[in-house]
Amino acid sequence: MVRILLFVLLVLKVSFADIIVAKWNDAITPTTVDYINRVIQQAEKERASAVILQLDTPGGLETSMREIIKSINNTDIPFIVFVYPPGSRAASAGAIITVSADIAAMAPSTNIGSASPVSMDGSDVDKTMEKKVMNDMVAFVKSVVREKGRNEELIEKMITESVNLPADEALNKKVIDVVANDLNDLINKIDGKKIVKNSKVITLNLKGQKFVFVEKNFKEELLSFLSNPTVAYFLLMIGFYGIFFELYNPGSIIPGTVGLISLALALYSLNILSVNWLGVILIGLGVLFFIIEAITPTFGGLALAGTVSILLGSVILLPSDSPYGDLSLSVIIPVVLFSALFFFVVSYLSLKVQKEKPKTGLEAMIGDTAQAVTDIDKDGGKVMYHGELWNAYSEKEIKAKSKVKIVSVEGLKLKVEEIQD
Repeated sequence: MVRILLFVLLVLKVSFADIIVAKWNDAITPTTVDYINRVIQQAEKERASAVILQLDTPGGLETSMREIIKSINNTDIPFIVFVYPPGSRAASAGAIITVSADIAAMAPSTNIGSASPVSMDGSDVDKTMEKKVMNDMVAFVKSVVREKGRNEELIEKMITESVNLPADEALNKKVIDVVANDLNDLINKIDGKKIVKNSKVITLNLKGQKFVFVEKNFKEELLSFLSNPTVAYFLLMIGFYGIFFELYNPGSIIPGTVGLISLALALYSLNILSVNWLGVILIGLGVLFFIIEAITPTFGGLALAGTVSILLGSVILLPSDSPYGDLSLSVIIPVVLFSALFFFVVSYLSLKVQKEKPKTGLEAMIGDTAQAVTDIDKDGGKVMYHGELWNAYSEKEIKAKSKVKIVSVEGLKLKVEEIQD
């Protein structure tokens, strides 16, 4: 009797398994791989009936895309990619992930395509490598979508010709399986469909099951935040500023610590973004020019060179068609102007300090006035300076009680000259 009861409970548990829903609305990065693997592990542990990935992405790294597709194919859980909400896109790596899913779905007013390979810095692949890279990508995608029964020829054109399709056209041309308004509509339209998964035929029985949403954890949120080009740019600049402050005021600790942490995070972000490292070098060189200008003022020459270097580096840091988004001029120009103004002010103050008369020590005495206590000539005499009696001499005779100006300090003896009324 107990065995029968346990069997019934097990059947009920399987029958009412949950549908795991994941959301990704950023570029495809190693963080995406970690997130999707975590979602799949949870689905397998809870014996979920399906995983739905709501996707909105401009694309991303090919290596991360391949890892995600490998995870989709290796799990026994049906995996559905749903380009959602309306207005979203599955471009580049996102398009290939979508057509590689067990069920590929899109919402109205979404689009898919533009999957041409790009180089690591976001530019078009070099002509000498283009054919090799293109053929490799086409072969990989064909091997994945063939068993899904999708339009291989058109999907190939997404790669070779950057074809882009709206949802309804993608459905009509068998690039995807269904167009749905929302999750409930999606479940209604795919319920009862049969898919082939790891040589097994699986019937999707999804109606009546609840959705369990899996959000990004703190680490995934942080790493996604760091993959934003604007964030990476600000972290890079803060890193350089912090190190500058530490060098300018040794021992202050906090600026240097903040600078090093920011620079480390920036380098992580820039590595994910696959930036043009010449841009990073130019920005670093510009900051170096500013530092030299502040330490040894050149009347603005190096500061001007630093401004130009940071501007050029910022502009070429990311290509405008990068899948991670571009670095807007509305961000670059204020940062460059602030940097130029800041370092010009620092250079001006540094130059001003160098020209000021010393306020302490023997050098501070030069130019000050004193009172002759005795007659003073070449052989010497006495003067009173700030309540102290000093030995003094003068090239010309000076009478006692005359006001004198200190010309130089020679050891413990002052050279003075009379101040004429």
